[in-house]
Amino acid sequence: MKIADAKVIVCSPGRNFVTLKLVTEDGLYGLGDATLNGRELAVASYLNDHVLPTLIGADARRIEDTWQLLYQGAYWRRGPVTMAAIAAVDTALWDIKAKSLHVPLYQLLGGASREHVLVYGHASGDGIEDAVKAVADYLALGYRAIRVQCAVPGLPGTYGVGGGKLFYEPAARHAPPVNIWSSERYLEFVPRLFARLRQEFGPDPHLLHDVHHRLTPIEAARLGKSLEPYHLFWLEDPTPAEVQARFRLIRQHTTTPLAVGEVFNTIYDCHQLLEERLVDYIRATVVHAGGISHLRKIAALAELHQVRTGCHGATDLSPVCMAAALHFDLSVHNFGIQEYMRHSSDTDRVFPHQYRFEAGALHPGNAPGLGVDIDETLAAQFPYQRAYLPVNRLQDGTVHSW
Repeated sequence: MKIADAKVIVCSPGRNFVTLKLVTEDGLYGLGDATLNGRELAVASYLNDHVLPTLIGADARRIEDTWQLLYQGAYWRRGPVTMAAIAAVDTALWDIKAKSLHVPLYQLLGGASREHVLVYGHASGDGIEDAVKAVADYLALGYRAIRVQCAVPGLPGTYGVGGGKLFYEPAARHAPPVNIWSSERYLEFVPRLFARLRQEFGPDPHLLHDVHHRLTPIEAARLGKSLEPYHLFWLEDPTPAEVQARFRLIRQHTTTPLAVGEVFNTIYDCHQLLEERLVDYIRATVVHAGGISHLRKIAALAELHQVRTGCHGATDLSPVCMAAALHFDLSVHNFGIQEYMRHSSDTDRVFPHQYRFEAGALHPGNAPGLGVDIDETLAAQFPYQRAYLPVNRLQDGTVHSW
C-alpha cells in the first residue's frame, strides 16, 4: 500500500489551518493537521519542500518506521515546525491504516478504555459577574468542567477573554496586538474570582484556570497556595517550563494540581516533570508533539508516574486534530480531561466530522479512521490570511511571556 500522492491544503475558514492529505495507490486517503498558530506557512513549506518528496512510493503501513525516518533521518531534530510536520504525516498514516481495516482509529490503539471523553469549555468575562454568568451558561449546556478566565481590573487585553462565547481566538490580522500585564494585580485578583465562583456554584463543577506561563516559580507557588480553598481541577502553565526543575519550588508550596505542556514538542520536554511527578496533567497534543505515535509514548511515561493526560484543544487545532486527540483520549488508560473549544460554523463545514458532544463529554464516533474529512472545494473559498498571536508587555514596556 504505497503512497501515490500528497498535498498540503492551507485554508482560513475563520482562522488558518494547514492540512496534509496523503493518498495511496489504491485510492485510500488520510488527513493530518499541521497547524502551528501564527507560523502556519513555515510548516507548509517544511512539508512541501522537504518531507513530501520523500514519501511518494513509501509503504503507508510502516507508521513507526516513517516517524523515525522523519525525526532521526533529518538530523535536525525537534522544534515546533519539524514536529508539527511529522505529526501531520503520522496522523494521516494512522487514518489510512484504520480506514484500510474498516475500523475507527481507537480500535488500533488498544480499543476504548472508557465510554466517552470528559471535556472542558472556556468561560470568560470582562468582570467577575460576567464570568459567573458565562460559567452558568456552560453548565446549562451540560458541561461538567469549565476553564474560567477574567479580565483583571486595569489590564487591557487579559488572556482568555473575548472572541465569542464558545471559542477564543487570540490571533489577529496585520500586526501582533499588544497586551499589558501586571503579576501583582493578577495575583491579588484571581483568588477573589474563584471565591465568587465557589460561592455561586458550590463544590461540584470542575473549575480550571490558565496562567499562560506568566509567573515566576515563587509567584506561581503563591497563587497555587491561595487557590487551595477553591480546589481547582488544575492550574495550567503557571511558569515557563524550559527549565523543568523550576516546578520543584511550586510543588513544595502548594497542593493545587498543575497542568503543563501545550507547547511541548517531544518527550524530552517533559520527562523530568513526569519522572519527578512535578505536574499532575500533561497537555502535549497530537499536532505539536509529533503525532499519535509520539504522544502515546509521552502518555506511557506519564502513566508510570501517575500523571494523567489533558491535551490542548483550542481553535488552533483543526477538527482533524481534535478527532485524533479524541481517539487517543478514548484509548489511553491515564486519560484525565480534554480541552474542547468549538470551531466556527465555517470550519465545521470545511471539516465535516463524526465526533459529537453530549452531557459534558465527546466521543470520536465509529466511522473508519479518524472520522473527519475535508471539503477541498469549500476550503479553497477561504484563502490563507496572515495572523499573529499577541505580544505581552509589562506596564513599563518590557516584553513578557504571553
